[in-house]
Amino acid sequence: MSEQPNPSPAEATPETPDAPPPAPTPEERIAALEAELAEMKDRWLRAEAEVQNVRNRGKDEVEKARNYAVQKFATDMTEVAENLRRGLDLLPKAEEGEAEIIGKMRGGFEGVERFLLQRLETHGVHRKPAEGQPFDPELHQAMSEAPAPEGVEPGTVLQAWTSAWTLNGRLLKPAMVVVAGKG
Repeated sequence: MSEQPNPSPAEATPETPDAPPPAPTPEERIAALEAELAEMKDRWLRAEAEVQNVRNRGKDEVEKARNYAVQKFATDMTEVAENLRRGLDLLPKAEEGEAEIIGKMRGGFEGVERFLLQRLETHGVHRKPAEGQPFDPELHQAMSEAPAPEGVEPGTVLQAWTSAWTLNGRLLKPAMVVVAGKG
């Protein structure tokens, strides 16, 4: 039998996988804690930014809901205003010697129209007159084109069948218009 040499004391201590790693030096410990602190600070800042973004989105959504929740109702009320205007346009023009009741009716209907328009404007609904204005595809819907009369630029609104209406600056309903074409 051959003898095997005795292991040296360094070789005699077998490495065990469960042995604790050597303790870090104070400098290494400080560096590790500073790195952990920087990571936590970064996470905290990101979380704060996300919370602020959620708050801002919520605030924007509430503001939009408040501003545009009445859109359907406002559209219906603009129809009422348009029909009232059509009725007023059909009344005969004021003449001397006309029946007093006709003048009072006209004045009453005009007062109702003024009040209705004031109430709409109070709630952010505005009528944008179109006749005589340059055609604006953001506000006008061209229903037809007619030859431009003398002195009128092509692209000018010659006639408006309805007005454009906005709700808090956003188009609610475009004006239906006749546009001046090229000669």
